[in-house]
Amino acid sequence: MIKTYKVMLCPNNKQRTKLFQNASVARFIYNWTLAKHEENYKRGGEFLSDSQLRRTLTQLKTTEEFGWLNDYSNNIAKQAIKDACGAYRNFFSGLSAFPKFKSKKKSRPSFYVDTAKIKITETHVKLEKLSNGRRARQQKLNWVRLAEHGRIPVGTSYCNPRVTFDGLHWWLSVGVECSQQQEMPTNDGVGIDVGIKNLAICSDGNVYANVNKTIKIRQLRKRRQRQQRRLSRKYQNNKKGGRYCKTRNIQRAERRLLTLNRKITNIRHNYMHQTTSEIVSRKPMFVVLEDLNVAGMMKNIHLARAVQEQCFFEFYRQMEYKCRWSNVEFIVADRYYPSSKMCCRCGCVKQDLRLSERTYVCHACGNVVDRDYQASVNLKRYKEFTV
Repeated sequence: MIKTYKVMLCPNNKQRTKLFQNASVARFIYNWTLAKHEENYKRGGEFLSDSQLRRTLTQLKTTEEFGWLNDYSNNIAKQAIKDACGAYRNFFSGLSAFPKFKSKKKSRPSFYVDTAKIKITETHVKLEKLSNGRRARQQKLNWVRLAEHGRIPVGTSYCNPRVTFDGLHWWLSVGVECSQQQEMPTNDGVGIDVGIKNLAICSDGNVYANVNKTIKIRQLRKRRQRQQRRLSRKYQNNKKGGRYCKTRNIQRAERRLLTLNRKITNIRHNYMHQTTSEIVSRKPMFVVLEDLNVAGMMKNIHLARAVQEQCFFEFYRQMEYKCRWSNVEFIVADRYYPSSKMCCRCGCVKQDLRLSERTYVCHACGNVVDRDYQASVNLKRYKEFTV
């Protein structure tokens, strides 16, 4: 089993410049590969393999036009060619859309690090060819400090190391081969109903509140709104003719706005990680979640923002891989399974249940129960229902 570790980097100014240059090399080679594929396709030629394109690029490096590529790691260009060829092949296989050229402004800066060249210690990571000098002082530039010490296992093999920039910080992500947990959970299974009022309601009685209703998130929202208004006024004041002039003050304002957005997102994801880890730590035999029609829920203009802020996909993603780590069976209930409309006592289905009815009242047996808790209990029984 492969676990991925993602740690923030703390580069100095020289290292930050070299990281951006490496990302630019990866983007340039990716676009060059796509251009070669399109040109070859128009001529009616066969598919160009990544080995053929790498040989072509090696010959081009000897020319004056492409000689500057020799100052950067060859593995960055090699992997960029592989990624572009894979994207082109997936398009003709029907697995993805047609690959687009990477834009300097819109694409996320990232590049590959060779598994044989990367070295990770408790505090630093060594990247290839950040400095071409051979002196010890110059080679020291290749070692980039990690924000979290001891997070990534040391002395093991790594797979697919990537360095990415998210608009604020540089990040290192690596995959590490880990042993599969052999212990099988024996506790009772749990059904989870996710919603807007509360993030998750479990069939064992645990309720996890909506973090977006806390004072901290509300204060950050107001700060974000004020920052957005300031930024809009700056754009209007610096408008020249039909264009907006982006000044240094506007760039700093955009960075402050991006920092606020990232802070809100991190609070939500951190709370979600705590919630999912706590559920899996109880070691249930299985976990059942409902397949929600999120796209349909987003069409409701009154609930769209609340649904978006709950990050249902992220919750499902975390539950799935954490259950896999702990040998917990992860089950996704059918979208049309009447978890909220079916009485958990007698099994009678109430077809005319409205969304405003938060308390379920069964007309057949007189059962009165919270709507969301009943849904979680019915989801727990979904495994028996489908057998």
